[in-house]
Amino acid sequence: MTAPASPSSLSAEAIASILGRPLPLPCGRVVPNRLLKSAMSEALGDPDLAPRPELEVLYRTWSRGGAGLLVTGNVMVDRRALGEPGNVCIEGPEHLDRLAAWAEAAHEGGALCFVQLNHPGRQVPRKLNAEAVAPSAVPFSARMQRYMAEARALEDHEIIDIIERFARSAAVCAEAGFDGVQVHGAHGYLVSQFLSPLTNRRTDRWGGSPDKRRRFVLEVIAAIQAAVPAGFGVAIKLNSADFQRGGITEDEAMGTVQAIADRGVDFIEVSGGTYEAPAMMSPRQSTREREAWFLAFAEAVRGQVEVPLAVTGGFRSGRAMAAAIDSGAIDLVGLARPLVLYPDLPARLLREGDVAVELPTVKTGIKAVDRLGMTELLWYEQQIHRMGRGKPPLPREHAIKSLAAYALERGIGAMMPRRGR
Repeated sequence: MTAPASPSSLSAEAIASILGRPLPLPCGRVVPNRLLKSAMSEALGDPDLAPRPELEVLYRTWSRGGAGLLVTGNVMVDRRALGEPGNVCIEGPEHLDRLAAWAEAAHEGGALCFVQLNHPGRQVPRKLNAEAVAPSAVPFSARMQRYMAEARALEDHEIIDIIERFARSAAVCAEAGFDGVQVHGAHGYLVSQFLSPLTNRRTDRWGGSPDKRRRFVLEVIAAIQAAVPAGFGVAIKLNSADFQRGGITEDEAMGTVQAIADRGVDFIEVSGGTYEAPAMMSPRQSTREREAWFLAFAEAVRGQVEVPLAVTGGFRSGRAMAAAIDSGAIDLVGLARPLVLYPDLPARLLREGDVAVELPTVKTGIKAVDRLGMTELLWYEQQIHRMGRGKPPLPREHAIKSLAAYALERGIGAMMPRRGR
Protein backbone atom coordinates (compact mmCIF):
# COMPACT_ATOMS: atom_id res chain seq x y z
CA MET A 1 0.00 0.00 0.00
CA THR A 2 1.39 3.35 -0.99
CA ALA A 3 1.19 6.24 1.41
CA PRO A 4 -1.60 8.72 0.70
CA ALA A 5 -0.55 11.50 -1.64
CA SER A 6 0.30 14.77 0.04
CA PRO A 7 -2.86 16.87 -0.10
CA SER A 8 -0.75 19.94 -0.91
CA SER A 9 0.47 18.29 -4.12
CA LEU A 10 -3.01 18.09 -5.62
CA SER A 11 -4.46 20.90 -7.71
CA ALA A 12 -8.09 21.90 -7.36
CA GLU A 13 -8.77 20.34 -10.77
CA ALA A 14 -7.12 17.06 -9.74
CA ILE A 15 -9.14 16.94 -6.51
CA ALA A 16 -12.41 17.38 -8.39
CA SER A 17 -11.38 14.80 -10.98
CA ILE A 18 -10.42 12.17 -8.38
CA LEU A 19 -13.60 12.64 -6.37
CA GLY A 20 -15.68 12.55 -9.54
CA ARG A 21 -14.52 9.11 -10.66
CA PRO A 22 -17.40 6.62 -11.02
CA LEU A 23 -17.14 3.45 -8.90
CA PRO A 24 -18.58 0.18 -10.25
CA LEU A 25 -19.84 -2.05 -7.43
CA PRO A 26 -19.60 -5.85 -7.57
CA CYS A 27 -23.41 -6.09 -7.88
CA GLY A 28 -23.24 -4.21 -11.18
CA ARG A 29 -24.50 -0.81 -10.07
CA VAL A 30 -22.24 2.20 -10.53
CA VAL A 31 -21.75 4.95 -7.94
CA PRO A 32 -21.43 8.16 -10.00
CA ASN A 33 -18.69 9.62 -7.77
CA ARG A 34 -16.63 8.80 -4.68
CA LEU A 35 -18.65 10.75 -2.10
CA LEU A 36 -20.86 8.75 0.26
CA LYS A 37 -23.43 10.25 2.57
CA SER A 38 -22.98 8.02 5.63
CA ALA A 39 -25.80 6.92 7.91
CA MET A 40 -27.07 9.33 10.52
CA SER A 41 -30.13 8.81 12.64
CA GLU A 42 -32.96 10.97 11.33
CA ALA A 43 -35.59 9.95 13.93
CA LEU A 44 -38.30 10.64 11.34
CA GLY A 45 -40.47 7.57 11.69
CA ASP A 46 -44.17 8.02 12.48
CA PRO A 47 -45.99 6.32 15.40
CA ASP A 48 -46.54 3.24 13.21
CA LEU A 49 -42.78 3.19 12.47
CA ALA A 50 -43.34 4.13 8.81
CA PRO A 51 -41.18 6.80 7.12
CA ARG A 52 -42.59 10.29 7.47
CA PRO A 53 -42.82 12.56 4.39
CA GLU A 54 -39.97 14.64 5.80
CA LEU A 55 -37.60 11.86 4.80
CA GLU A 56 -38.50 12.43 1.16
CA VAL A 57 -37.67 16.13 1.46
CA LEU A 58 -34.44 15.38 3.31
CA TYR A 59 -33.14 12.77 0.87
CA ARG A 60 -34.18 14.79 -2.16
CA THR A 61 -32.02 17.58 -0.75
CA TRP A 62 -29.05 15.29 -0.20
CA SER A 63 -29.42 13.68 -3.62
CA ARG A 64 -29.51 17.07 -5.30
CA GLY A 65 -26.46 17.97 -3.19
CA GLY A 66 -24.27 15.74 -5.33
CA ALA A 67 -23.24 12.72 -3.23
CA GLY A 68 -22.95 9.58 -5.34
CA LEU A 69 -24.26 7.19 -2.68
CA LEU A 70 -26.70 7.89 0.14
CA VAL A 71 -26.97 5.52 3.10
CA THR A 72 -30.07 6.06 5.21
CA GLY A 73 -30.15 6.26 8.97
CA ASN A 74 -30.66 2.96 10.73
CA VAL A 75 -33.91 1.20 9.91
CA MET A 76 -34.93 -1.47 12.39
CA VAL A 77 -35.85 -5.01 11.41
CA ASP A 78 -38.05 -5.72 14.46
CA ARG A 79 -40.62 -3.32 15.94
CA ARG A 80 -40.08 -4.97 19.32
CA ALA A 81 -36.44 -3.87 19.23
CA LEU A 82 -36.14 -0.14 18.60
CA GLY A 83 -32.94 1.75 19.16
CA GLU A 84 -34.46 5.16 19.80
CA PRO A 85 -37.68 7.16 19.49
CA GLY A 86 -38.57 7.95 15.88
CA ASN A 87 -37.11 4.82 14.30
CA VAL A 88 -38.43 3.51 10.99
CA CYS A 89 -38.98 -0.26 11.02
CA ILE A 90 -39.41 -2.63 8.06
CA GLU A 91 -40.90 -6.01 8.89
CA GLY A 92 -42.89 -6.53 5.69
CA PRO A 93 -44.57 -4.67 2.81
CA GLU A 94 -47.04 -2.74 5.01
CA HIS A 95 -45.54 0.66 4.16
CA LEU A 96 -44.26 -0.13 0.68
CA ASP A 97 -45.77 2.99 -0.89
CA ARG A 98 -44.04 5.27 1.64
CA LEU A 99 -40.76 3.44 1.21
CA ALA A 100 -41.04 3.70 -2.57
CA ALA A 101 -41.60 7.47 -2.32
CA TRP A 102 -38.52 7.73 -0.10
CA ALA A 103 -36.43 5.78 -2.63
CA GLU A 104 -37.70 7.88 -5.53
CA ALA A 105 -36.80 11.12 -3.74
CA ALA A 106 -33.30 9.80 -2.94
CA HIS A 107 -32.71 9.08 -6.63
CA GLU A 108 -33.79 12.50 -7.88
CA GLY A 109 -30.28 13.92 -8.09
CA GLY A 110 -28.77 10.77 -9.59
CA ALA A 111 -27.50 9.17 -6.38
CA LEU A 112 -27.75 5.53 -5.42
CA CYS A 113 -29.45 4.86 -2.09
CA PHE A 114 -28.82 1.99 0.35
CA VAL A 115 -30.98 1.42 3.44
CA GLN A 116 -29.02 0.75 6.61
CA LEU A 117 -30.63 -2.20 8.43
CA ASN A 118 -30.08 -2.61 12.14
CA HIS A 119 -31.08 -4.41 15.30
CA PRO A 120 -29.98 -2.62 18.49
CA GLY A 121 -29.56 -5.69 20.70
CA ARG A 122 -28.63 -4.52 24.20
CA GLN A 123 -28.02 -0.92 23.14
CA VAL A 124 -31.48 0.49 23.82
CA PRO A 125 -32.73 3.17 26.22
CA ARG A 126 -34.65 2.03 29.26
CA LYS A 127 -38.44 1.73 28.84
CA LEU A 128 -38.36 2.06 25.05
CA ASN A 129 -38.98 -1.67 24.43
CA ALA A 130 -40.68 -4.34 26.51
CA GLU A 131 -37.28 -6.02 26.86
CA ALA A 132 -33.77 -5.91 25.46
CA VAL A 133 -31.92 -8.90 24.03
CA ALA A 134 -28.27 -9.58 23.30
CA PRO A 135 -25.87 -12.43 22.56
CA SER A 136 -25.11 -12.59 26.28
CA ALA A 137 -26.51 -10.90 29.37
CA VAL A 138 -23.61 -8.49 29.84
CA PRO A 139 -24.35 -5.28 31.76
CA PHE A 140 -23.26 -1.87 30.58
CA SER A 141 -20.61 0.15 32.33
CA ALA A 142 -21.74 1.93 35.48
CA ARG A 143 -21.92 5.23 33.58
CA MET A 144 -24.35 3.80 31.02
CA GLN A 145 -26.51 1.59 33.25
CA ARG A 146 -28.59 4.57 34.29
CA TYR A 147 -29.80 5.00 30.72
CA MET A 148 -29.64 1.59 29.06
CA ALA A 149 -31.95 -1.37 29.52
CA GLU A 150 -30.73 -4.62 31.03
CA ALA A 151 -30.63 -7.31 28.34
CA ARG A 152 -31.21 -11.05 28.43
CA ALA A 153 -29.36 -13.58 26.31
CA LEU A 154 -31.01 -14.67 23.06
CA GLU A 155 -32.17 -18.24 22.55
CA ASP A 156 -30.94 -20.06 19.45
CA HIS A 157 -34.33 -19.93 17.70
CA GLU A 158 -34.53 -16.17 18.35
CA ILE A 159 -31.18 -15.67 16.67
CA ILE A 160 -32.45 -17.52 13.60
CA ASP A 161 -35.57 -15.33 13.61
CA ILE A 162 -33.49 -12.13 13.63
CA ILE A 163 -31.41 -13.39 10.69
CA GLU A 164 -34.63 -14.03 8.76
CA ARG A 165 -35.90 -10.55 9.67
CA PHE A 166 -32.82 -8.93 8.12
CA ALA A 167 -33.50 -10.89 4.93
CA ARG A 168 -37.22 -9.97 4.81
CA SER A 169 -36.46 -6.30 5.40
CA ALA A 170 -33.88 -6.31 2.62
CA ALA A 171 -36.33 -7.92 0.20
CA VAL A 172 -38.87 -5.15 0.92
CA CYS A 173 -36.18 -2.51 0.32
CA ALA A 174 -35.48 -4.06 -3.07
CA GLU A 175 -39.19 -4.06 -3.92
CA ALA A 176 -39.47 -0.41 -2.88
CA GLY A 177 -36.79 0.60 -5.38
CA PHE A 178 -33.72 1.13 -3.22
CA ASP A 179 -30.37 0.09 -4.69
CA GLY A 180 -29.09 -1.94 -1.77
CA VAL A 181 -28.87 -2.34 1.99
CA GLN A 182 -26.08 -1.82 4.47
CA VAL A 183 -25.95 -4.07 7.53
CA HIS A 184 -25.00 -2.03 10.59
CA GLY A 185 -22.20 -4.06 12.15
CA ALA A 186 -20.53 -1.26 14.12
CA HIS A 187 -20.95 1.05 17.13
CA GLY A 188 -22.10 -1.55 19.65
CA TYR A 189 -25.36 -2.71 18.01
CA LEU A 190 -26.40 -6.36 17.75
CA VAL A 191 -24.11 -7.47 14.90
CA SER A 192 -21.20 -5.77 16.63
CA GLN A 193 -22.23 -7.38 19.92
CA PHE A 194 -21.97 -10.84 18.37
CA LEU A 195 -18.51 -10.01 17.00
CA SER A 196 -17.08 -8.71 20.26
CA PRO A 197 -15.73 -11.10 22.93
CA LEU A 198 -16.70 -8.46 25.47
CA THR A 199 -20.43 -8.81 24.76
CA ASN A 200 -20.54 -12.30 23.24
CA ARG A 201 -19.66 -14.84 25.94
CA ARG A 202 -21.60 -17.70 24.42
CA THR A 203 -20.13 -21.20 24.20
CA ASP A 204 -22.52 -22.57 21.57
CA ARG A 205 -22.30 -22.24 17.77
CA TRP A 206 -22.64 -18.45 18.03
CA GLY A 207 -19.64 -17.76 20.26
CA GLY A 208 -16.49 -18.98 21.98
CA SER A 209 -14.01 -18.33 19.14
CA PRO A 210 -13.51 -15.67 16.45
CA ASP A 211 -14.99 -17.96 13.79
CA LYS A 212 -18.09 -18.65 15.87
CA ARG A 213 -18.54 -14.99 16.78
CA ARG A 214 -18.54 -14.24 13.04
CA ARG A 215 -21.23 -16.79 12.30
CA PHE A 216 -24.12 -14.40 12.99
CA VAL A 217 -22.99 -11.64 10.61
CA LEU A 218 -22.04 -14.10 7.89
CA GLU A 219 -25.45 -15.77 8.10
CA VAL A 220 -27.18 -12.37 8.01
CA ILE A 221 -25.31 -11.49 4.82
CA ALA A 222 -26.00 -14.89 3.24
CA ALA A 223 -29.71 -14.68 4.09
CA ILE A 224 -30.00 -11.21 2.58
CA GLN A 225 -28.17 -12.24 -0.58
CA ALA A 226 -30.54 -15.19 -0.98
CA ALA A 227 -33.61 -12.98 -0.50
CA VAL A 228 -32.87 -10.10 -2.91
CA PRO A 229 -32.73 -10.02 -6.72
CA ALA A 230 -29.53 -9.99 -8.74
CA GLY A 231 -28.04 -6.53 -8.99
CA PHE A 232 -29.25 -5.43 -5.55
CA GLY A 233 -26.35 -4.28 -3.39
CA VAL A 234 -25.37 -5.68 0.01
CA ALA A 235 -22.86 -3.77 2.13
CA ILE A 236 -21.80 -3.59 5.76
CA LYS A 237 -20.49 -1.07 8.27
CA LEU A 238 -17.85 -2.57 10.57
CA ASN A 239 -15.71 -1.52 13.51
CA SER A 240 -11.96 -1.54 13.10
CA ALA A 241 -11.95 -2.02 16.89
CA ASP A 242 -14.32 -1.20 19.72
CA PHE A 243 -11.60 0.43 21.84
CA GLN A 244 -12.55 -1.41 25.02
CA ARG A 245 -10.37 -3.75 27.02
CA GLY A 246 -11.39 -7.30 26.16
CA GLY A 247 -13.27 -6.19 23.05
CA ILE A 248 -12.63 -6.55 19.32
CA THR A 249 -8.99 -6.14 18.39
CA GLU A 250 -7.84 -4.91 15.00
CA ASP A 251 -6.38 -8.35 14.26
CA GLU A 252 -9.73 -10.02 14.87
CA ALA A 253 -11.50 -7.28 12.92
CA MET A 254 -9.15 -7.95 10.00
CA GLY A 255 -10.18 -11.61 10.02
CA THR A 256 -13.83 -10.58 10.01
CA VAL A 257 -13.28 -8.26 7.06
CA GLN A 258 -11.62 -11.08 5.13
CA ALA A 259 -14.50 -13.49 5.89
CA ILE A 260 -17.09 -10.92 4.84
CA ALA A 261 -15.19 -9.98 1.68
CA ASP A 262 -15.19 -13.66 0.72
CA ARG A 263 -19.02 -13.51 0.76
CA GLY A 264 -19.02 -10.98 -2.07
CA VAL A 265 -20.35 -7.79 -0.46
CA ASP A 266 -20.43 -4.55 -2.44
CA PHE A 267 -18.53 -2.34 -0.03
CA ILE A 268 -17.33 -2.27 3.56
CA GLU A 269 -17.53 0.98 5.51
CA VAL A 270 -14.93 1.21 8.27
CA SER A 271 -15.69 2.90 11.56
CA GLY A 272 -14.90 2.17 15.19
CA GLY A 273 -15.94 2.39 18.81
CA THR A 274 -19.17 1.90 20.73
CA TYR A 275 -21.29 4.23 22.80
CA GLU A 276 -19.34 3.13 25.88
CA ALA A 277 -16.07 4.02 24.11
CA PRO A 278 -17.10 6.41 21.31
CA ALA A 279 -14.03 6.54 19.09
CA MET A 280 -16.31 7.56 16.21
CA MET A 281 -16.93 10.86 18.03
CA SER A 282 -13.63 11.43 19.88
CA PRO A 283 -10.63 10.59 17.70
CA ARG A 284 -7.02 10.50 18.85
CA GLN A 285 -5.03 13.66 18.07
CA SER A 286 -2.92 11.92 15.40
CA THR A 287 -5.97 10.78 13.46
CA ARG A 288 -7.68 14.13 13.88
CA GLU A 289 -4.72 15.85 12.24
CA ARG A 290 -4.88 13.40 9.35
CA GLU A 291 -8.65 14.00 9.07
CA ALA A 292 -9.64 10.38 8.28
CA TRP A 293 -9.99 8.78 11.70
CA PHE A 294 -9.94 5.10 10.62
CA LEU A 295 -7.81 5.34 7.50
CA ALA A 296 -4.86 3.38 8.92
CA PHE A 297 -7.04 0.29 9.37
CA ALA A 298 -8.44 0.68 5.87
CA GLU A 299 -4.90 0.84 4.50
CA ALA A 300 -4.10 -2.45 6.23
CA VAL A 301 -7.32 -4.02 4.96
CA ARG A 302 -6.58 -2.93 1.40
CA GLY A 303 -3.54 -5.17 1.42
CA GLN A 304 -5.77 -8.18 2.14
CA VAL A 305 -9.00 -7.69 0.18
CA GLU A 306 -10.21 -6.14 -3.06
CA VAL A 307 -13.74 -5.26 -1.94
CA PRO A 308 -14.53 -1.52 -2.20
CA LEU A 309 -13.78 0.28 1.08
CA ALA A 310 -15.25 3.43 2.60
CA VAL A 311 -14.05 5.39 5.61
CA THR A 312 -16.29 7.79 7.50
CA GLY A 313 -15.15 10.11 10.25
CA GLY A 314 -13.04 13.25 10.24
CA PHE A 315 -12.89 14.25 6.56
CA ARG A 316 -13.23 18.02 6.26
CA SER A 317 -11.25 18.99 3.13
CA GLY A 318 -11.36 17.97 -0.50
CA ARG A 319 -7.59 17.65 -0.47
CA ALA A 320 -7.57 14.97 2.25
CA MET A 321 -10.48 13.15 0.60
CA ALA A 322 -8.81 13.06 -2.80
CA ALA A 323 -5.46 12.03 -1.33
CA ALA A 324 -7.08 9.05 0.42
CA ILE A 325 -8.84 7.98 -2.77
CA ASP A 326 -5.80 8.54 -4.97
CA SER A 327 -3.60 6.41 -2.70
CA GLY A 328 -5.84 3.40 -3.31
CA ALA A 329 -6.45 2.99 0.43
CA ILE A 330 -10.18 3.59 0.07
CA ASP A 331 -12.73 3.84 -2.70
CA LEU A 332 -15.41 6.01 -1.07
CA VAL A 333 -15.19 8.97 1.30
CA GLY A 334 -17.93 8.89 3.90
CA LEU A 335 -19.41 12.21 5.04
CA ALA A 336 -21.94 12.57 7.83
CA ARG A 337 -22.19 15.75 9.90
CA PRO A 338 -20.70 18.00 7.21
CA LEU A 339 -23.69 17.13 5.01
CA VAL A 340 -26.12 18.20 7.73
CA LEU A 341 -24.76 21.73 7.72
CA TYR A 342 -23.61 21.85 4.09
CA PRO A 343 -25.88 19.50 2.10
CA ASP A 344 -24.47 20.78 -1.20
CA LEU A 345 -20.86 20.09 -0.16
CA PRO A 346 -20.44 17.16 -2.60
CA ALA A 347 -21.49 19.30 -5.55
CA ARG A 348 -19.05 22.01 -4.48
CA LEU A 349 -16.24 19.46 -4.13
CA LEU A 350 -16.96 18.04 -7.58
CA ARG A 351 -17.09 21.52 -9.07
CA GLU A 352 -14.33 23.37 -7.21
CA GLY A 353 -12.20 20.61 -5.68
CA ASP A 354 -10.27 22.71 -3.16
CA VAL A 355 -13.06 23.07 -0.60
CA ALA A 356 -12.86 22.69 3.18
CA VAL A 357 -15.42 23.07 5.93
CA GLU A 358 -15.30 23.53 9.69
CA LEU A 359 -17.92 22.21 12.06
CA PRO A 360 -18.98 24.14 15.15
CA THR A 361 -18.27 23.09 18.71
CA VAL A 362 -21.72 22.39 20.11
CA LYS A 363 -22.05 22.92 23.85
CA THR A 364 -24.64 24.53 26.08
CA GLY A 365 -22.04 25.77 28.54
CA ILE A 366 -23.94 23.94 31.29
CA LYS A 367 -21.53 21.25 32.50
CA ALA A 368 -24.20 18.95 33.88
CA VAL A 369 -25.98 18.94 30.51
CA ASP A 370 -22.89 18.68 28.31
CA ARG A 371 -21.51 15.79 30.40
CA LEU A 372 -24.44 13.63 29.29
CA GLY A 373 -22.91 13.57 25.81
CA MET A 374 -26.24 14.21 24.10
CA THR A 375 -25.98 17.92 23.31
CA GLU A 376 -24.20 17.56 19.98
CA LEU A 377 -26.27 14.57 18.78
CA LEU A 378 -29.58 16.27 19.50
CA TRP A 379 -28.36 19.52 17.94
CA TYR A 380 -27.55 17.75 14.67
CA GLU A 381 -30.85 15.86 14.82
CA GLN A 382 -32.67 19.17 15.04
CA GLN A 383 -30.80 20.44 12.00
CA ILE A 384 -31.84 17.29 10.11
CA HIS A 385 -35.44 17.93 11.09
CA ARG A 386 -35.20 21.50 9.77
CA MET A 387 -34.02 20.13 6.44
CA GLY A 388 -36.89 17.63 6.44
CA ARG A 389 -39.29 20.57 6.72
CA GLY A 390 -37.64 22.22 3.72
CA LYS A 391 -35.72 24.77 5.79
CA PRO A 392 -31.97 25.42 5.61
CA PRO A 393 -29.73 24.25 8.46
CA LEU A 394 -28.54 26.81 10.99
CA PRO A 395 -24.83 26.18 11.64
CA ARG A 396 -24.69 28.95 14.24
CA GLU A 397 -27.79 28.01 16.21
CA HIS A 398 -27.06 27.97 19.95
CA ALA A 399 -27.24 24.54 21.57
CA ILE A 400 -29.62 25.71 24.30
CA LYS A 401 -32.14 26.94 21.73
CA SER A 402 -31.88 23.66 19.84
CA LEU A 403 -32.36 21.53 22.97
CA ALA A 404 -35.30 23.65 24.06
CA ALA A 405 -36.97 23.10 20.69
CA TYR A 406 -36.31 19.36 20.99
CA ALA A 407 -37.79 19.22 24.48
CA LEU A 408 -40.93 21.05 23.30
CA GLU A 409 -41.27 18.68 20.36
CA ARG A 410 -40.67 15.36 22.12
CA GLY A 411 -40.50 15.99 25.84
CA ILE A 412 -37.50 16.06 28.14
CA GLY A 413 -37.80 12.32 28.65
CA ALA A 414 -36.82 11.73 25.05
CA MET A 415 -33.42 13.34 25.63
CA MET A 416 -31.68 10.02 26.17
CA PRO A 417 -28.56 8.45 24.71
CA ARG A 418 -28.88 7.45 21.08
CA ARG A 419 -26.76 6.86 18.02
CA GLY A 420 -25.05 9.53 15.97
CA ARG A 421 -23.91 7.45 13.00
